[in-house]
Amino acid sequence: MAQGRGSVMKCMTVMLCLMVCLKTCFAANYTVGDVSGWHLGVSGWPKGKSFKAGDVLEFKYTKFFHDVVVVDKRGYKWCRIPSGAPKFTTGEDRVTLKKGENYFICSFRFHCLFGMKIAVTAE
Repeated sequence: MAQGRGSVMKCMTVMLCLMVCLKTCFAANYTVGDVSGWHLGVSGWPKGKSFKAGDVLEFKYTKFFHDVVVVDKRGYKWCRIPSGAPKFTTGEDRVTLKKGENYFICSFRFHCLFGMKIAVTAE
């Protein structure tokens, strides 16, 4: 009987590992702005797309002219960067979406105001 319980625990552990691997394997990658990349006026890019938690957004841009900052809803609406907000500056940044609302802006002067921002909802 003890051997049977051990086998069940091993089987459950393997199943849990497979579920974690499958979630990672089936995450989608999206290039923000498609072939144009992260640019002024990109704010409408998410429309019509379905995102899931774990999907990856790839931000491609010229690093000396743009950046990517993770902000909250207020920061998105008013183009303001909250204290301690994560900032990406490589020009080829990969950000994994969390469940719920995800907001990103460019912090270069006036870029956010000219539509260099996106709001993405991940299920």
